[in-house]
Amino acid sequence: MKRKGFIFDLDGVIVDTAKYHFLAWKKLAKKIDIDFTETQNEQLKGVSRVKSLEKILAWGNKSISDTQFAALMGEKNDEYLSYINKMDTTEILPDVPRVLDYITEEKQGISLGSASKNARMILDKVKLIEKFEAIVDGNDVSKAKPDPEVFLIAADQIRVKPEDCIVFEDSVAGIQAANTANMISIGIGEKEVLHEADYIFKDFTALTPEFLQELINR
Repeated sequence: MKRKGFIFDLDGVIVDTAKYHFLAWKKLAKKIDIDFTETQNEQLKGVSRVKSLEKILAWGNKSISDTQFAALMGEKNDEYLSYINKMDTTEILPDVPRVLDYITEEKQGISLGSASKNARMILDKVKLIEKFEAIVDGNDVSKAKPDPEVFLIAADQIRVKPEDCIVFEDSVAGIQAANTANMISIGIGEKEVLHEADYIFKDFTALTPEFLQELINR
C-alpha cells in the first residue's frame, strides 16, 4: 500500500479563528467610524491583511495616510493575537483529533498547509502541533492560494507525490489550489460554496473510518 499525504488547512478546518479576525477588524473599523458586518467579513476570508484593510476603507469610503495605514495594520494584528493567546483545546473543531489519530495509526503522512503566519502558535495552543510531520504556513510561501505553492511544499516535506495527497479545505481558493496541484480536494463546509471540491462534508463528524480507509487504499 502506497503512503498517502493528508494536508490540512488551519482556519475553518482544524480551528475556527475567523471569528477572531472578525472581532479584531470590527473593533478597528469602529475606531475609524466604519460599520463592518459579518457579511463583509466573509469577503475577507483568505485575503491578506493589506487587501482586507483596503477593502474596509473602500466600504467606508475613507482614505488615510500610509503611516496611519501601517499603524492600523499593526493594531489589528495585536488585537487578533490577544485572542489567539487565550486559545486552548476547546477551540478544536468537532472530531478533528479522531481523524488525525486515525491517519496517524494508519502510518500516513500529515502536514499543514495554511496561509496563517500564526499557524505554529495556534497548533501549540490547542496542543495539536505534535500530530503534524510538517507545517507550511504564511512564513514559508510567497504565493497565496489559489496558487498551489503551499500544498506542493507541504507534500514535498512529507515526501509524498502531489497525486497521492488529500487536502482538507474550507475556502474556494484552497479547493482550487488543491485541484491545480492535482491532489484530491475535500471541502469542509457548504456544498453550494465548495462545489469545485472532489468531496464535500459539513464537518469532520461526517468523515467515517471507511471513507478515510478508502482514501488510503486508492
